[in-house]
Order: sequence, then C-alpha cells, then structure tokens
Amino acid sequence: MLLVILAALGGCAAQPQGGDLVLVTDDLGRTVQLPAAPQRVLTLAPSVTEVVFAAGAGDKVVGVTTADDYPPTVASLPRISALPVDFEAIVALRPDLVLASDQINSPQDAATLAAVDVPVYFMGVRSLDGVLVAIRTVGGLLGTSAVASRVADSLGASLTALRALTDSITVRPSTLLLIGDKTLYAFGRGSYTHSMISLAGGVSVTESHETTAPILKDEYVLARRPEVIVITAGTDYEPSMLLEHHPTWDIVPALQQGRVYGVPGDYFVRPGPRLIAGAWHLAWRLHPSVVPAP
Repeated sequence: MLLVILAALGGCAAQPQGGDLVLVTDDLGRTVQLPAAPQRVLTLAPSVTEVVFAAGAGDKVVGVTTADDYPPTVASLPRISALPVDFEAIVALRPDLVLASDQINSPQDAATLAAVDVPVYFMGVRSLDGVLVAIRTVGGLLGTSAVASRVADSLGASLTALRALTDSITVRPSTLLLIGDKTLYAFGRGSYTHSMISLAGGVSVTESHETTAPILKDEYVLARRPEVIVITAGTDYEPSMLLEHHPTWDIVPALQQGRVYGVPGDYFVRPGPRLIAGAWHLAWRLHPSVVPAP
C-alpha cells in the first residue's frame, strides 16, 4: 500500500533538467544514478545538512529532518521524520536527490525511495580529514565545487594549525568520550572521534572496542582507568553528577584529578564541519598550557 501511495505522489516528482543523469558511487559502495545537476535536495541527518550548507549548496535544500537545528536558516525549511522515515512527506517535497548518513539511515530506506525514482546517496565520515572530503564531494555532486573547495581548504588549514601545536606533545592522557553520564554510550572501532582525540593530544580508550556504538559497563571504565573523561553534555556540565551515577569510579584517575569535562555535544556527535571546532575545544581541555582557549 505504501508503494502505491508513493508512486502516486512520485508522479509529481522533480525531474532532472534536460534529463541528464550520472552514475556515482556513494560511501556505502552503492552505484547511484542521479541528476547531473540536482536542484532539489533533501537531507536525512543533521550532520549531512551541515555538510551541504558548508559546501555552498544550502539554497538547494528543500527539506530537513525534525532533528535539524543548524545552521539557523534551516528553521524555515519543511521538516520530515527520519526515524522512522516519513516516505510520503519526502516524496511530496519532490526532491531529485536525497542525501543520507551511513551512520544513521538505513539502505533499506533507499530501496523504498528508489522504487519511486528518488535517488539516495549515502555519506560517511570516519576521520577529521573525512569531513573535508565530504564537503568537496557534496560540492561536486551539487555543482558548488568552488565554494566547497574554499571551505575545505580553510578547515584543513585549521587542522594543520592544531596539529602543529599538538604533534610534539609526548604525554598524551588516556581519554574516554561519552554521550551522557548515566547510560554509558560511547564510540567504538572506526569512529571519527578517535581522530579527534588523537589530534587533540590524547589516546582514546575505546578505539579498539569491537562494537561500533558500545554501551560501556562500569567494569570497562574501571579496568582502563581513563585520565580524562569528556561528556557531550554541554560546557555547563557538573562533573559531580558522574560520581553520583557511578560511585565506584572514585578510583578512576579522571575523577581523582578533577579532569571530567562537559563539551558542546553537536561539536562531537555530528560528523560535519563543526568537528574541527570540537577538536580545538578538546585539545584545550587536554593541554590548556599548549592550546589556547576556544
């Protein structure tokens, strides 16, 4: 029934100008046929939206998810549910390209949209340098390569400047990055966050964790004894809350030495341009005598 409804809506879908189509390979290794010059783009993750705007193609975005809040101009755009996906709302917006995140969105959703001729391109970011690649890639897909290259070059220069400050640091604290302080959501093998911690002058204690998005046990933290704990709960986070939730952590060096820090969540959990600012913020927290306050 859903496909019947989508097919009816799809009859009004935007068509590529001149009928020109190109074949590209997305970050999932999928071959995708899309317009040579997409004009109506819908994004299925906040991080993807930020990349599109950074690439200079914000004026092509016709819809974003209900979770989007940056840049501020997205407030005026139509909103759709991404979890679960509101397929009817997507097709009604007549996109000629949907951009998705390989960390949030499902390839099965792409199959549903492909049935009504809406192509879906999946993007992935595995490192800070991957952010620059993503911006350039989107610029190429959407015809804004010149702007995308300038932005990527600028962000790359910022990474180079930070690397110049931290490369010579020899004492690198073991660092645990958490999403929340009660249930211990963390980042496992393959996450871009490990490149952030490394550039900031630390060593991620979960880099070798087999699970991509692990939920840690207290015993895991007690065994690894991180010297710094970073929580994506905002800069006004009260570190004492962590010990309230996990009283056995009083032997963990990070708590004994007062090195539990709250950081701006979006600078760490959204794999987009603001990760670079997150790396600078983290470097300042890890090495305040070397890296200036942001």
